Amino acid sequence: MKVLVLNSGSSSVKYQVVDTDTRAPLVVGLVERIGAGGALLSQTRSADGLKIRSSAAILDHRDAIKAILNLVADPERGAVASLDEIGAVGHRVVHGGEDFTESAFIDEEVVDRIRESIALAPLHNPHNLAGILAARERMADVPHVAVFDTAFHAAMPPHAFHYAVPYVLYRRHRIRRYGFHGTSHQHVAHRLAELLERPMEELRLISIHLGNGASACAVAHGRSVDTSMGFTPLEGLVMGTRSGDLDPAVILYVMGREELGVADANALLNKHSGLQGLSGISSDMRDLLEEEEAGSERAGLALDVYTYRVRKYIGAYAAALGGVDAIGFTGGIGQNAPSIRRRCLEGLGFLGVEIDADANDRLVDGEEGFFHSGTVATAAIRTGEELVIALEAERLAGVDHAGMAG
Repeated sequence: MKVLVLNSGSSSVKYQVVDTDTRAPLVVGLVERIGAGGALLSQTRSADGLKIRSSAAILDHRDAIKAILNLVADPERGAVASLDEIGAVGHRVVHGGEDFTESAFIDEEVVDRIRESIALAPLHNPHNLAGILAARERMADVPHVAVFDTAFHAAMPPHAFHYAVPYVLYRRHRIRRYGFHGTSHQHVAHRLAELLERPMEELRLISIHLGNGASACAVAHGRSVDTSMGFTPLEGLVMGTRSGDLDPAVILYVMGREELGVADANALLNKHSGLQGLSGISSDMRDLLEEEEAGSERAGLALDVYTYRVRKYIGAYAAALGGVDAIGFTGGIGQNAPSIRRRCLEGLGFLGVEIDADANDRLVDGEEGFFHSGTVATAAIRTGEELVIALEAERLAGVDHAGMAG
């Protein structure tokens, strides 16, 4: 089946057309600067490397979806001869709350429930929903499936997802840990099992997603049992501009001393902290590695804090799992920064984690493979969130066509 995968953000829509038979994308594209004037649409076709880059007046998500569909079905530049070849549309939705513990065929009830979850993810769900509504309007006869970042973590036990705050806050407002990057961690776990040629059900795995956003996940027998992000994507690892774990009293103290409002404090933690805040230089790992090499102490400090936090989570999750069989790194940094992978794993020999430095250094530019010399397998894994969404869309579209859902 050919599946259109859509990831709708506030001012962008990322997309792929994935052939689920070959598990490969036919085209990969992006619409950016939606509503800003001079929006850009770029697309690369896998078969021949044909690259398209154009500018257009794209005022909203409806215009973006229209432009995407026109290009995807372009007879000379697209992925399919006709939109009739698209068997399903898979949508990334960041937050499913407690309503969605797995992917869902999109009908009006599901749309309403996604809308109700906007309060939990006001920066993401409204835009995810805008993409869903625009795509359903243009492709009304095709099954649409929502795949939630939070769903893979729905199996976390209560002792892992509850915060030690008054229980009434959970009852009233669903204050708990949800976790994110679920499709990425799910893909890493499945890919590790495939590469190890072992059943997922017998493995204890740690997945590390390192990009501008970063998170870790403990996977026992194919199920997420703990993850570093929490009620929001702010908790856990140090990220590009997010603080990660923080004593909550710190922000209360700073709000008082600096006379910050809630919006200011939110921006401080989400947009001005992390690697950017520590280094004062950049949130981009490439910049920081260059600056550290040139002698910047602040860049070095930021990278030390970043990698130390990952190392702590690996140790914690090894304890939570009762041991670990494999550790997989993914995301733009996890795939392409061998020195960061090495620093994240330093000092873990007592767990059986030892790396092959030469093999690690070769794994760049999306190259996938193992780089361990110890008993615990360590691997760089290509990102596969879109593939997970496509396979989920295919699965539920098949169920719907059989009259078993909807």
